[in-house]
Amino acid sequence: MLTFRKALLLSACALTIIYFFQSSHSKATYPGDIEHYGKHGDAEVKDTVHTGSAPQPTKVYPPPRGVSKDKKTSQQTFNSVEGKSLLEQLRYLYPYDPDGKFPAYIWQTWKATPASGDFGDELRPQEASWTDLHPDFIHEVITDQTAVHLIRYLYASMPEILEAYNALPIPVLKADFFRYLILLARGGIYSDIDTQALKSAVDWIPSDVPPSSVGLIVGIEADPDRPDWKDWYSRRIQFCQWTIQAKVGHPVLRNIVASITEDTLRMKKLGILSKKKIDKSIVEFTGPALWTDIIFNYMNNPEYFKIENGGKNITWEAFTGIETAKKVGDVVVLPITSFSPGVGQMNAKDVDDPMAFVKHDFEGSWKAPSERIKPIIG
Repeated sequence: MLTFRKALLLSACALTIIYFFQSSHSKATYPGDIEHYGKHGDAEVKDTVHTGSAPQPTKVYPPPRGVSKDKKTSQQTFNSVEGKSLLEQLRYLYPYDPDGKFPAYIWQTWKATPASGDFGDELRPQEASWTDLHPDFIHEVITDQTAVHLIRYLYASMPEILEAYNALPIPVLKADFFRYLILLARGGIYSDIDTQALKSAVDWIPSDVPPSSVGLIVGIEADPDRPDWKDWYSRRIQFCQWTIQAKVGHPVLRNIVASITEDTLRMKKLGILSKKKIDKSIVEFTGPALWTDIIFNYMNNPEYFKIENGGKNITWEAFTGIETAKKVGDVVVLPITSFSPGVGQMNAKDVDDPMAFVKHDFEGSWKAPSERIKPIIG
């Protein structure tokens, strides 16, 4: 029988749990200076020192779901952002806390989960490497069917995003979109299923950089220093999106989700949202070309950065040839060796190099053979 005393105790426990799961977020403006960690590729702008809390031990904890400390955001209600731009709605739905921790999640996608006999024995060592090196992380392999339900849950208040996700006509487009959507809403690490973790994510950030000053970690996919680079890659410096680490609500993720959603609905309205009719290539629509452009736009956005180098834009020249990490505001850019060791080109070192963090096998099994990455020859 539920007595008054028991009911009171249960209520107190419930309130304690609700309080525990709440957290606060804030928006900050970052200096637009480049910080370089290592001997090579001296920064073109003045170095700065970011202060922050000391590194905290890794642990499993729920994603932040609180209200932003930013006055403009905290005074908004759902009704007040309804009808506003996608960016404003996303800012409200998943506010960014630059001082928060990286959520201890690892997200991967595949046709089946590791518990299924259909998972594929060739992928098991790679998938297991992430759990082995991150024993305190929640590691999820999301199937296509589960992804649909998860996105529906996370973005229930934003029907445009649900419509765009469901309307994408090619699996690779949905795979690209999903990684941005899940990181925006839950944060943590996304990595393709054909990647192998070589070092724990704890080691990805240079030891002299406070984790609280970093909100996004990306690696260089391509740095083709040759006259015909446009024949092989879409950008002179191209950031990879097979492995990304981010905090919830990071503006780069917010911007790319809005961009893909708006482009998808535009093509749908025009009647060209099909594999043969879309007016953008996959790399420009959802892939590394768009990802690279969004990152550079963020680095040069005065809303978030105070550029102190005479107004000069941060371009590929700031990152070409780097062999150690560079930090721009709250973004850490890792050299090509970090996420592409052993590729034998563009000065990438081997898998035993100290800067080798993730090995990518470039299977691209969800892509058509013509869309998979091929090495540069010659």
